[in-house]
Amino acid sequence: MTDDALLPLTEDWDRALVVVAHPDDVEFGAAAAVARWTGQGKTVVYCMVTSGEAGIDGLSPDECAPVREAEERESAAIVGVETVEFLGFPDGVVEFGVPLRAAIAGQIRRHRPDIVITGNFRDTWGGRSPNQADHIAVGRAALHASQDAGNRWIFREQLVDGLEPWGGVRQVWAAGSPQSTHAVDTTDTFDAGVASLTAHRAYIEGLGWENFDPAEFLESMSRPTGRRLGVTHAAAFEVFTMTFGE
Repeated sequence: MTDDALLPLTEDWDRALVVVAHPDDVEFGAAAAVARWTGQGKTVVYCMVTSGEAGIDGLSPDECAPVREAEERESAAIVGVETVEFLGFPDGVVEFGVPLRAAIAGQIRRHRPDIVITGNFRDTWGGRSPNQADHIAVGRAALHASQDAGNRWIFREQLVDGLEPWGGVRQVWAAGSPQSTHAVDTTDTFDAGVASLTAHRAYIEGLGWENFDPAEFLESMSRPTGRRLGVTHAAAFEVFTMTFGE
């Protein structure tokens, strides 16, 4: 085992909620892991805080939002995710704060996950390149909303029509964090992850990346991570334990 070896993620859970800022955030690295888990019979739900409407320079937000929502639903279905929620926060200017925490806590109470998965919310990706502001806000809010959801006196206006607090989130996982300590083997589902990213056709075209190859891009991350786990392909996660004393 090398000094930078990663530990395997626990897989003794049944339900996960993925909370990210934009359509495509899951697909740029973690979708193959989702395909693995849905293939095991686990339920995974996606929650997009925005509709990614500021993501394509050539389309106005009103035109862009339905395109990106449709691409995300198609992308999710490829990896076995049936439910995709869109919270409608404005793309590019998401702010960490009580309204965002409340919206995510409401999703956690509705879907009652064992695991909450979000994206990297550290300041950078591990070098000098800064992270995007929405990613930081949403990841931080997902972490704290996982605590909020179990407290019936926080956001208590949500607790109507049978909705109850949910304190069952065991861990929060931040995909692609430069401080990742764990990973999951995605060797058998790597191709599904590639197909899931490829489904974001309009978004990828709008980026203007000449000769962009989804498989090559994902492999540039999954193979180094796989070596740290002792497999061919893997996805890395920073793990936050929500159970007191563990």
